[in-house]
Parts: sequence; C-alpha cells; structure tokens
Amino acid sequence: MHKEKIHLNNTCLNCNGAFEGKYCNNCGQATDTHLINLHFLWHDIQHGLFHFDKGLLYTAKELFIRPGNTIREFIEGKRVRHFKPFSFIIIMSALYGLLYHFSHIKVMQDLMFHEGTFNGYIDVEKANEWVISHVAWIKLYKLPLMALGSYIAFRKYGYNYVEHLVINAFLSGQILILYILMFPLNYFFYFSPTLDVDILTNIESFICVIFIILTYMQFFKTISRFKALILSLSSFGMYYTLMKFSYAGMWLLFTYLSKQH
Repeated sequence: MHKEKIHLNNTCLNCNGAFEGKYCNNCGQATDTHLINLHFLWHDIQHGLFHFDKGLLYTAKELFIRPGNTIREFIEGKRVRHFKPFSFIIIMSALYGLLYHFSHIKVMQDLMFHEGTFNGYIDVEKANEWVISHVAWIKLYKLPLMALGSYIAFRKYGYNYVEHLVINAFLSGQILILYILMFPLNYFFYFSPTLDVDILTNIESFICVIFIILTYMQFFKTISRFKALILSLSSFGMYYTLMKFSYAGMWLLFTYLSKQH
C-alpha cells in the first residue's frame, strides 16, 4: 500500500541535492512531496486559485486594493504569493471568453461590418466567434504595444521594457476581471429592447482607463500625481496610436490577400 508521502530521505527528488528543513536549499522545492492523487489535485487547485492569502484570488484582490504598489513590489522581488502575470492574463481571458461564448453576446457590432469598411469581406458571426475564441492571443498581441507606450512615457524612471511588460500584463488581467464583474450589466443591456449597450460600453471603457491611470500614478510614487497623470495619458495615447497603425497594417494586408483570390 502506498504511503501518502513519497519522500523518505534527505535527498531532494527534484535536483538530488541534500537539504535541511521544509524546502530544498538548492532548488526551493518543498521536501514534503505527496503522491499525485485526487487529494493532491484538490489541494493544488485550492492553493493556486481559491486562497485569498496566495495565488489567483490573492493577486486579484491586491490589484483592486493597491494595484500600483502590488505590481511594484512584484517587480522588486515579492513574488511568492502572487500568480504569475502571463498566466493571469490567460486564465482571465479564458473566463471572459467562456462567458461571452455561452451568452451569445457579440463583442463586435454588426454595424461595423455591414456599413463600414469591412462590408462584403467578413462573416459577422464567424468574426465574433473567432474573437471570443482567441481573447488570450489578442491580449498578448496588444501587450507589447501597451508596454511600449508606458516604457516610452516613463522611460526616465528606471524600469526596462520587460518590466513594463509585467506591469501591463497585470493591468490587462485585472481589466478582464473588471469586464467579467460587469458582465451581468452587459447581458442585461445587450438583450434589452430599450437600453443602448454602446452607452454601457463607453462607461466600462472610461472606468478601465481611470483604473489604468490610477495604477500608473500609484506605481510611480516618486513623481508628483500631476506628472504621473500627464505621463499616463501620454502612455495611453501612444498605445492607442500604435494600435491604430497596427490595425491599419492588418487591414491593408487583409485587403491585399483578399484581392489575390
């Protein structure tokens, strides 16, 4: 019969190094190694996702309470209790995509296609389904542009481009949580015959921009709030401009490829 713990000596099962205490002195793996069974999986899910003192919910909570300080502390080395930033985006994107997939809400409006420049080229239903199915990829595509905008705006304050990727990865994941929390309102507005969902969309966008600006202002605490505000707006403006150029490039490529057929 198997024992619950499979570690029986003072040799780490991960790196074969000798250790003392609860963690390997060489690689940091816990020395209390358990069999991989249902109990192990449930314990891992609890600690990774549902604990407020560590993992996904802890990171989300801290990003709501003190977003700028939390991200700065992560960059400076306080990382053991936090969910990793890029995993954070991917999981939040999956939850967001599932909500909109099963609710049949279109994230891209019909008017954009039937009366806009895409007329005759794109199937609206397929386009919406593709966007919902690739939320994580879209967020990861936008992330370098967000990071470039903030890196240029705040380039004098000691953080490199990769660190700005981390800042904006946490921001992107947290914005997805905001959209998930506002989903019931979206659902109600979208299927209401009298309410205009575009109004709610504009309000949501405004809230997200405010959240981003407040995060930057708190993160860069060594500069005045007014200067941080101006640089935050500059960062957002550069990101918006970069996205416009990016979309224009993709549209030109799409148009060219369409004409080849």
